[in-house]
Amino acid sequence: MTKIKWGMIGLGDIAHQFAQSFNTDKAELTAVASRTLQKAFDFSNTYKVPKAYGSYEELAYDPEIDIVYLATPNSLHKDNMMMLLKANKHILCEKAITMNKNELDDVLALAEEKNLIVAEAMTIYHMPLFAQLKERITGGEFGPLKMVHAFFGSLKPNDPANRFFNPDLGGGALLDIGVYALSFVRYFLSSQPDERMTSVSLHDSGVDERSSFQFSNIEGEMSTISLSFRSKMPKQGVIVCEDAYITVMNYPRAESAVITHSDGHTEEVTAGDHDRALTYEIENLSDTLATGKDLTSIDLTKDVNELMDWAAREWKMDWLIS
Repeated sequence: MTKIKWGMIGLGDIAHQFAQSFNTDKAELTAVASRTLQKAFDFSNTYKVPKAYGSYEELAYDPEIDIVYLATPNSLHKDNMMMLLKANKHILCEKAITMNKNELDDVLALAEEKNLIVAEAMTIYHMPLFAQLKERITGGEFGPLKMVHAFFGSLKPNDPANRFFNPDLGGGALLDIGVYALSFVRYFLSSQPDERMTSVSLHDSGVDERSSFQFSNIEGEMSTISLSFRSKMPKQGVIVCEDAYITVMNYPRAESAVITHSDGHTEEVTAGDHDRALTYEIENLSDTLATGKDLTSIDLTKDVNELMDWAAREWKMDWLIS
């Protein structure tokens, strides 16, 4: 099997994890790029990557590269992706994929025009556990789906200079941890919520610090989400069906869940390996390019993006959607 050749743009913390995840026979990391050539060389030497570039454009126009993993700050994603698409490169972009729906629409329009794949690096869409749980739920094993709940709290240092609190760099809980919670909820809901409520507490810098959501959809399924950037909460998801509920801890990269049946007995389900979360992304995108079978979940990404836009409007965070 011919390996899909990957490039990488943006060499921050998550890029190091991604570079270590090419333990697969489906793909290889061929080139990396940074705005600083020395940083690219150092990174390539650490992970034995054949090519290092001192500009994003040089990597984009490398004819050997099939797909690029993009890990720059949120606020740069759209411009970086438009440049890559013009260079005829498929893209896996770190979450949140864009700042708002208008940006995503522009990116996807160009991708369609050029017949290229764009996907969000959302681990939830690629973990084997969730595919298995969803198959059992949609198969009716636990009765009708009733509710989906998600919690995520992270204690970030209260530093206005940090990117997490900087509007210009796409800061705020929604774009960082909220996209996981929204993706988890939307993955299991049968359709996009059409009834919506939210409340928010803003940081002094103007980004969202804490928020909560209540949703329901046309099927009558309900969901709640709680987020915080200045206090710890469990990364817990709960899927409630008529005859059982499913509890998933550390859901962004979960490998196990506990199903509690209506008679009280419990069942532990395991699938996949949380240490291979990024490898699953690499393999699924590589399979998409090799086989033509779309494993990107881009329709779910679009739905989550639309929900984030709605929240920003409700919170009057015009800088996020303008």
